Amino acid sequence: MNYQLRRSQAEGAVCANPAQSFTLPARFYTDPGIYEAEKAAIFYKSWWCAGHKSQIAKPGSYLTTEIHEQGVVVTRGLDGVLRAFYNVCQHRGHELARGSGETRLFTCPYHAWTYNLDGTLRTARLTKALPDFKACDFALKPVRVEEFVGFVFVNLDPDAVSLKDQTGTLEDEIRRYVPRVDEMVFAHRHNYDIKANWKVVIDNFLECYHCHPAHRDFVDLVDMDSYRNIINGRYVSQVSDAPRTRTAKAYAFEKGDVDFGYAGWYLWPNLTIWAYPGEANISALMMIPAGPDRTLEHLDWFLPSAEITPQIEAAMTYMDKTLQPEDIALCESVQRGLKSNGYNQGRFVIDPAHPELSEHGVHHFQRMVAEALSAELA
Repeated sequence: MNYQLRRSQAEGAVCANPAQSFTLPARFYTDPGIYEAEKAAIFYKSWWCAGHKSQIAKPGSYLTTEIHEQGVVVTRGLDGVLRAFYNVCQHRGHELARGSGETRLFTCPYHAWTYNLDGTLRTARLTKALPDFKACDFALKPVRVEEFVGFVFVNLDPDAVSLKDQTGTLEDEIRRYVPRVDEMVFAHRHNYDIKANWKVVIDNFLECYHCHPAHRDFVDLVDMDSYRNIINGRYVSQVSDAPRTRTAKAYAFEKGDVDFGYAGWYLWPNLTIWAYPGEANISALMMIPAGPDRTLEHLDWFLPSAEITPQIEAAMTYMDKTLQPEDIALCESVQRGLKSNGYNQGRFVIDPAHPELSEHGVHHFQRMVAEALSAELA
């Protein structure tokens, strides 16, 4: 057991009962060794959102993603089948593809080895004269891939339980609030570079204890009396069924396909999905670890068509110019505070009488982190 993952006698226990538990020690958000341990223990074993089916709808289309140092290319084969592979040529290790696009073959730009979209090696110059060279030995290495409510996920663990089996009723919940989810196409992306550990960003999403003092427009938009933070294993639901005023400070909206206040979901380890009231929409926010104290965020919006209406534009503007800057400032301040000699652990505020404010979702996430790392903290 690595010393960083043990609890010292001076630290409070991160125990199963959230009302008695301390938070993760500060080093879990600052120590480079723990950041490195998370790669194999969490991200190389979990489902990672690579994109959306609308981005690789055509046969021959592809997109790439990176899970830390592990590059992956996802492609829609000419036969229409979705596949994923490690994004590396089997000759000398050069990356095969960059970004996204359309192709009939993957050709390595280094030595021109060429692969079919099913991963088989098609041509490799001058190899016919090599003794015992077999093209079948140099096919691209496959990666697990799965579609889920329109999103495309990959998993580096060949033995991983399918995402659908891991998430229980999540698909039903999303379809309840976004009944047109199958029609959604990519419409817009916002990018953010945050000076905070990825877990600080997740912690912040998983509670609304901070919403009244920090997000005044949000609590005007969302009916907090009906807001619930519900733990469901690998995901956490945050929903407000009661519709709020349609002239909220955040943005004005008309009744949509479903009349509700807000719906959001956290999916282990680093994805959140949101649906805002009004016209049909769904968005995905990926929190991508980029260092012990740095997180890259991609906020993608999906709509029934790529056309952005005035109401959706107003919602996007609220997210980009108000809510995100508020949260980013909070997270960066927390990250600075976690490095202070005057702080190591806090306590979770747990209040069953006020589930909209309770921090039980944060406790659940931090326990999942500790368990994934086999950390002895209780």
